[in-house]
Amino acid sequence: MKTDAIKKPKKPRTTRRSTAAFQQASKLFPGGVNSPVRSWKSVGGEPFFVMEAKGAELIDLDGNHYVDFIGSWGPMILGHCPSKVVAAVRKQALKGSSFGAPTELESRLALKVQSFFPSMEKMRFVSSGTEACMHVLRVARGFTGREKILKFDGCYHGASDPVLVKAGSGVATLGLPDSAGVPAASASNTLTAEFNNLEQARAILSSNEIAAVILEPVVGNAGAIAPKPGFLEGLAAAAKAAGALLIFDEVMTGFRLSRGGAQEKYGIKPDLTTLGKILGGGLPCAAYGGRAEIMDKIAPLGPVYQAGTLSGNPLAMAAGLATLEALNEKGFYASLEKISAEIEALIRAEAKSAGWADRICLNRTGSMFTLFFCAGPVNSYTDAKLADAKIYARFFRALLEGGVYFPPSQYEAAFINVKMDRKIIKRVRQAVAAAFATLNAE
Repeated sequence: MKTDAIKKPKKPRTTRRSTAAFQQASKLFPGGVNSPVRSWKSVGGEPFFVMEAKGAELIDLDGNHYVDFIGSWGPMILGHCPSKVVAAVRKQALKGSSFGAPTELESRLALKVQSFFPSMEKMRFVSSGTEACMHVLRVARGFTGREKILKFDGCYHGASDPVLVKAGSGVATLGLPDSAGVPAASASNTLTAEFNNLEQARAILSSNEIAAVILEPVVGNAGAIAPKPGFLEGLAAAAKAAGALLIFDEVMTGFRLSRGGAQEKYGIKPDLTTLGKILGGGLPCAAYGGRAEIMDKIAPLGPVYQAGTLSGNPLAMAAGLATLEALNEKGFYASLEKISAEIEALIRAEAKSAGWADRICLNRTGSMFTLFFCAGPVNSYTDAKLADAKIYARFFRALLEGGVYFPPSQYEAAFINVKMDRKIIKRVRQAVAAAFATLNAE
């Protein structure tokens, strides 16, 4: 198979230019970054600065090449710089980058989204997953007339005040149970349950007037954690019985686990859905939507207000359309699953060979996975916190020396893309074997 990978230069890894860039950035941005997990605080060291990317690789300022298992935290399912997406963005940029007025591109992308997610009868485009989750909760409250929401420990739904409660992701990485600056009143209506604990969720729903239940149907922000059989079905039934809306936050899982995300994979139809990441093909784009009667509560039709200057940005719409068209190609998801299964198998094989098989737990659902350094199983955030983050940090740094970039946090999912061909997988195998050997030598 022909690879899009840029030819890797044969030279030792150096960091001089990235170090200088980080020093400058640290004077300009809190922690030197514009999103906390990028700081590498939990794994030690300083982040490299990306110069360019192609296919399955990142290239930093010093010319080091890395197999990229972050993929911009999920969006790059086609790999970096897919030609059709680049061409679509270039074509639109020549026509204009932002208008603050409707375009046909918005309707074309919405129709494509509906073909993947039939539950989204109407939708709104926004610019980030945080926006999508913030607004979907507002419309759920406006529709039901209730104020309380139920979320699950370790599920991250963006950085708005009401959902920064046991939120996983960067909050878990930094060891913060919540966030300073969130008023108690903002969080007081947010109730939490343990993921995969159906009885606990049922008890909360039966004893409170809940507007909505929101969850990542497959957790990605406490590491990758799949639902136990019957959990999502039972939760949907319990929410319906309690008069609460069911919201699937598929910002991460949407278009990744299948064409129709987790709701297609598990056969559950939520009342509302949030999408992002892959939806924009690498550009800032997200959406929320669901049943028409709920969405019609939004202004200008209803009393729930939401607006955004760059919502439906034409560049993002063009990138999203080109991306979704590529995902629709015959055999795409079968090919992605084959690659994902092979990467899982090689990690397990190298762990076994190095004597680590009983000390790791590898969770994979489709093309997202997490290697936990604990015996497992990991079925909840409570389980995930038993993983040894210090060992993970050593493993991360060893992989980096081998030219493989894993998430710089034990509590983040890794992502696989279709450009991880035979040559890339061979490099990953070598780096993983060397990383386990490094752990054994320390």
